[in-house]
Parts: sequence; C-alpha cells; structure tokens
Amino acid sequence: MPLSLEEYQIAQMYMVMKMQQQNTSGREGVAVLENRSFEDDAFGKGQYTSKAYHLQSKAPTWLTTFAPADALVMQEEAWNAYPRCKTVIQCPYFTKFRLTIETVHKSDNGQSENVHGLSKEQLAARQVEIIDIASLSTDYWSYIIGGSSVDLSKFKSARTGRGPLLEGWQNTCDPVMTAYKLVTVDAPYWGFGYRLEQALLAGERALFLQSHQNCFTWIDEWYGMTIQHIRELEQESDSLLNEKLGKPTLMTSVEEFD
Repeated sequence: MPLSLEEYQIAQMYMVMKMQQQNTSGREGVAVLENRSFEDDAFGKGQYTSKAYHLQSKAPTWLTTFAPADALVMQEEAWNAYPRCKTVIQCPYFTKFRLTIETVHKSDNGQSENVHGLSKEQLAARQVEIIDIASLSTDYWSYIIGGSSVDLSKFKSARTGRGPLLEGWQNTCDPVMTAYKLVTVDAPYWGFGYRLEQALLAGERALFLQSHQNCFTWIDEWYGMTIQHIRELEQESDSLLNEKLGKPTLMTSVEEFD
C-alpha cells in the first residue's frame, strides 16, 4: 500500500465503514452487534467487534443445495490491536466451519519473511500469494463482490499527489506498507468441504483486493482524519446499519489508546 502505517489505520477503518454502508439495504448487509474496547494478554489493548453478515444473494448457487440461502448468515468476531489484528468468521448453520484471518501490518514493501512466526511444518504447508492493489481481476468473485472501477495506473490523489501506481511501484513508492494476512479455513464436510474452502479463499482474495484498492482510491476522503473522528463516525454508521436491517441497538464503547 502507498501509505504509512499510521495512514493505513485510518484508511482501513474508513473503508470498512463505507463498504458496509454500500452493501447494506433493508434485507441484506451488515449488522454490528458489539463494538467496544478490550484488553487481554494476547493482544494488549484494542477494539473488539462482533458482526453478522446477511449476504444471502452473494452465496454461490451450488451452496444453496446444501443449505437454504437465509441460513447462510456469517458471524464475525474481530480483535483489532493495530498493527496486529485477528478475525474469526463462523456460520451457525455449518457449525464445524471456521475461517481465521491473522494480520500483521509492517512498514515495508512485502519482502519480510515469516512475520507470523510459523513453525517449519506450517511454513512447509503455507501457500504465499502476493496481491498487488494495482492489478485487475475479472473472476467470478470479483464480479460478485464488485471490483473497483478506478484504474490505479491512471489514478492520482488530489490532496497527496500520490499515484499513479505503475509497474514496480512497490520498490519506488514512499511511504509504503504491507498487510501480511495469514488465512486459515477449516470446513470438514464430506462431499463439499474442499469446494467450500476454495470458494471462501477465492472470495477473501477478491475482497482483499477490492477493499485495499478502495483504501487508496478514497484517500482524498479520509486523509487528515484522526482516530477519534473515525471512531465517532463509526458509531453513527453502526447505528444506521442496524436501523436499515431492523436490528437492536448495539453495545458500544470507545476508548483512545496511546
């Protein structure tokens, strides 16, 4: 990403908030159940969120042969202790299913090795994929999720002067940072488990690309905001999301950390 670590934190929060609003209507979208500060031994201090994703229309047709579309509600728990984050996604209908995303953000151009501290066995099983936000994708999941319409090889920020992102931009851009994501999926279901795992990985890949493209192309909207300002907007947005879906008021607690 052509951002500093501090800028990315703002960009990511703004992007999540805006994309949730864009994808929520009266029947489908995101319900924010809980949004509060937390502190534990594993992460230290951060922000905890619990969300329910009602995105039935985005489920592959073949999956609805195993479950009714209205049962495919995804439940997400996230612990954001930036620059470290962990997200766990589950589906109550498929009780054994679990998708975990562990993220480490670093001020580099993607060349760091084993930032997640994996064992030799885990490293041997790991598959590494580099996602360049300036790349284009036209696969099924990019169509379903909705790819960015902005060509980053031509985009230039009016407020910062950053861009366009031409070939090899990672090696010349300053600032630059990378989000290292460790994605683990477990769907132990005979007959369709592997297919479900591959579909979810492809969906996450498309989501990673689109969301990070949005982080950069929306830079002139969020640039200059503070964490406190974003948190205030986030509370307003969470309440609006729940009103759209007719959900109860969420639990909210915001605390500033140095």
